[in-house]
Amino acid sequence: MAKEDLLTLEGLIDEILPDGRFRVLLENDHRIIAYTAGKMRRYRIRSVVGDRVHVEMTPYDLEKGRIVFRERTPGAGPGPRRGGRR
Repeated sequence: MAKEDLLTLEGLIDEILPDGRFRVLLENDHRIIAYTAGKMRRYRIRSVVGDRVHVEMTPYDLEKGRIVFRERTPGAGPGPRRGGRR
């Protein structure tokens, strides 16, 4: 396994922690602390408790990860449109 290889797992957001971190329960019943990826912050993709997410982890530290994708919840349309840039 190369140094740059990442593990991608699916999980469920269990708890919102301060400073933009989340406690995520993975499919294998393992709990980790994850933060949102830069593009999710840039495009203001919000995550709440109960959302299904994809988490990237390094094989060297299996207690921390990065949330890279939030799956859409059925029945939830796009959020309200905010004012654009000027």
